[in-house]
Amino acid sequence: MNDRRISLLFFSAALLFPVQAQSQEALILPLQTQEVPPGSVPTPPNKLAFRHNISLTVSLTVGTPPQNVSMVIDTGSELSWLHCNRTPDYPLSFDPTRSASYAPIPCSSPTCTARTRDFQIPASCDAGNLCHATLSYADASSSEGNLAADTFSIGSGRMPGLVFGCMRTASSSNPEEDARNTGLMGMNLGSLSFVSQMGFPKFSYCISGSDFSGLLLLGDGGSEANLSSWLAPLNYTPLVRVSTPLPYFDRVAYTVQLEGIRVSDVMLPLPESAFLPDHTGAGQTMVDSGTQFTFLLGPVYDALRAEFLKQTGGVLQQLDDPNFVFQGAMDLCYCVPLGQANLPPLPSVSLVFRGAEMTIPGDRALYRVPGQVRGNDSVHCLTFGNADLLGVEAFVIGHHHQQNVWMEFDLEKSRIGLAHVRCDLVGQRFGLGLQGELRRG
Repeated sequence: MNDRRISLLFFSAALLFPVQAQSQEALILPLQTQEVPPGSVPTPPNKLAFRHNISLTVSLTVGTPPQNVSMVIDTGSELSWLHCNRTPDYPLSFDPTRSASYAPIPCSSPTCTARTRDFQIPASCDAGNLCHATLSYADASSSEGNLAADTFSIGSGRMPGLVFGCMRTASSSNPEEDARNTGLMGMNLGSLSFVSQMGFPKFSYCISGSDFSGLLLLGDGGSEANLSSWLAPLNYTPLVRVSTPLPYFDRVAYTVQLEGIRVSDVMLPLPESAFLPDHTGAGQTMVDSGTQFTFLLGPVYDALRAEFLKQTGGVLQQLDDPNFVFQGAMDLCYCVPLGQANLPPLPSVSLVFRGAEMTIPGDRALYRVPGQVRGNDSVHCLTFGNADLLGVEAFVIGHHHQQNVWMEFDLEKSRIGLAHVRCDLVGQRFGLGLQGELRRG
């Protein structure tokens, strides 16, 4: 085993007491898909060392009186954070001096000095004897500030005392994305995550595949919207838990067991061992809303690439440029005439999990690369990448392949539920004004 691994978020505090929302009714937020220029997205905390060019954002308010913030939803991160220093580079920021409910956490607080199962790093103090937080990124960028608590408000729900990072300095290799959002909402299983502090038993989201919108549902919501009467039945896959710390296994990620991949009706001829984590924890499968595309370990990617190429032979012209690798991991690309409005029928790709399945239609299996034109052709690449080319020891299921899928994260029963739907209709059912029709199945 070499030294390739998932970059971890390091900080100097832990949460002692979860914060409960004042109301346990479901909270519903419109979910926006925000396009940003390729290469402009910094690696979020606890993320993998590669770039994506779309982020999922929600709007809410923080502080007293409330200040509007926009946060990237990330199921692969724990500590939520906000920019707290308004500069020309970061015009969207939270001003703690304007909030009467803002409370920096002192070093003497149990929140700062306690240890959690997953983070054993000693606390540090700044010159003002406040709890110091540092976010370290895989691309060597970082941000620093203080752990603090304040009131987060979503619709009718108020969460006083929610712990987050108030980041005042940043060293980012790609500041453009930072300038577009106020911060990041960590949603993994860690005790510091937004969803853990709120204390909801589950949350769900649905990402539209057409109009770059959707919704985030915090809580059950079943009684309010009578989900069971119109939502396609969910198939559940259990979360994989590992009690013993392993060097390459992220224990607070949403880990499921990938058991196989099918291209149209052809199951890739791979042994079960190809999808199982090894004794170091390398090879886990994570569901990650903070990553756009899906990344597979080398042998699995090679098998998928070969079968997809075989089934598209004679239908699409493969790009003949060995030096072009999209996002450093996607080396199967095609040339499509610029005047061609639609792609030809393409094979679907199904990710087979234990107890559930996610089918990616052919039109979502390819992605048009912005700005890439070869003669009279645009460039479209397979939306699955080779994790080995990135130095990543995991399978990562990105949100591009979660479009038009109801994704339920059931924390109480330790499972993820999937149902293929039309997410624009889901938004309409919840009163968000989106249009569409439900597709069951």
